[in-house]
Amino acid sequence: MPGKLKFVTICIRCQGCHSRKTTEQQKKRDLSKSHHNTNNLTAEVENLNLNRVNSVYRVKMAATTRVILLACGSFNPITNMHLRMFEIARDHLHRTGRYQVIGGIISPVNDGYGKKDLVSSKHRAEMCKLAIQHNNWIKLDLWEAEQDTWSPTTQVLHYHQGNFINSRINNNLSYPKPLTCVSTASPTRRGLKRRRNDAKNESPSKGDFLVALRNVSSLACFGAGMLPNNDIDKDDIYSSNSPVQVKLLCGGDLLESFAVPDLWSKEDMETIVGKYGLVVITRAGTDPYKFIYESDQLYKHQSNIHIVNEWIHNEISSTKIRRALRRNESVKYLLPDPVLRYIQSNGLYQAEDEEEKLKSGEKN
Repeated sequence: MPGKLKFVTICIRCQGCHSRKTTEQQKKRDLSKSHHNTNNLTAEVENLNLNRVNSVYRVKMAATTRVILLACGSFNPITNMHLRMFEIARDHLHRTGRYQVIGGIISPVNDGYGKKDLVSSKHRAEMCKLAIQHNNWIKLDLWEAEQDTWSPTTQVLHYHQGNFINSRINNNLSYPKPLTCVSTASPTRRGLKRRRNDAKNESPSKGDFLVALRNVSSLACFGAGMLPNNDIDKDDIYSSNSPVQVKLLCGGDLLESFAVPDLWSKEDMETIVGKYGLVVITRAGTDPYKFIYESDQLYKHQSNIHIVNEWIHNEISSTKIRRALRRNESVKYLLPDPVLRYIQSNGLYQAEDEEEKLKSGEKN
């Protein structure tokens, strides 16, 4: 009997040990299987979301027209409002869902324009260059300024639509591409968790998986920038089958000038408004819709005239800035600081007596 009792006791303990061992092995197998399933599910979710982004992107690019905003003018000098016009216009066109702005061009007028107080294109070009030195989508182009004489607006539009835009598109040059996909979640924290888990060779927890799911499902697409590193064909954006349309960016005063007798020919108005289109930034106290209504030619192409309301009114004008400078008044915060420093160091827009003194000093 004592032997049997001892045998039975040993047998029960062995069975318990075996049972515990089997349970631990099963847990490991379940954990490994769970890890595998979680990784597969995460990969599937990522693939599904990237495929969805690609599909939405392709549909969006097929349905939208790519636009270059062209601003012609004296820029005498360039002001913060000139730069602000580009931003307002881009936001407005993007909100329509029909256009994708991929770049902007500043084109200073030729010296032959003969406007009063117009400083040389050399100075105006340098001021424009300084104003946009940190801007990644607005470019300065001097074709118009470097011609032998003044060029009508239609010729400038033809040039940029034909020669300049096509050459940049065909050579994949430097306008920012129109889609950026980034995660709106916290990728840094997620990356740290993954590295820790990889180092410990541990399976991710449920919490880590939810972080991964949130990151993948919270892709956001913005306007200018580089394309995501996925299966989207980057060449599609710059292919000849994906045209770019130049639109003239202007203030409400240009639209009003169409009503001035003999200032614009009907052919030029038809070309500017009908072929290219206008993006008009309104000013306080103006009614652009009235001008469109009262002009048969503008009314005919009203769908190609985009009226952009600037609700944050700021009546900065180059004329008023020149006047303030002649009177030795401050214009700080009305134009970019580098532009103001350039004006001061080159003695631009001074009173006539000051200009005479400066010239006589240079001769001496």
